[in-house]
Amino acid sequence: MFDAPIDATYAWLGIALVSVVTAGVVASLPSSPPPDAAGVAHTIDSVADGEHPATAEHGLGADRIRLTDRSVALETGDEVAHTTLLAPRITPVLTWEEGSDDLRRVLKGVPPEQVFDDPGAFEDAARDARAADHEWHPAPNRLRVRQAHYDDVRVTLVG
Repeated sequence: MFDAPIDATYAWLGIALVSVVTAGVVASLPSSPPPDAAGVAHTIDSVADGEHPATAEHGLGADRIRLTDRSVALETGDEVAHTTLLAPRITPVLTWEEGSDDLRRVLKGVPPEQVFDDPGAFEDAARDARAADHEWHPAPNRLRVRQAHYDDVRVTLVG
């Protein structure tokens, strides 16, 4: 009368096994969504494709970033998101190497005419920045995109 039916034991073991498997699946899920490289690319493309000077910002939920003149890659933990840009080539301004201070000032809003002596100097600085090694860098909280014009020289700065 006080004995447990044999199938009740199997039911408890099955429930315990399902609970352990469920806990394992939940523990293996990522704690945050993957980085949004497509959203960053859309912001860059929308500024770079315009005919007029423009500025935009995009929040980043990534630990590291790698920008080239044609692509953007974001890394968070073990996840990497990469996408190709559709816009004309961009000028990455992420490093503090010599020469990037002037481009960083333009990226922050200073007119290129106040930073560079002539359009040729602006174009040369942008060319040098595009030719630099495109390594992984710590990602800022917000990525700024600015298309700047200096006479006939049109440059899209990203940093």
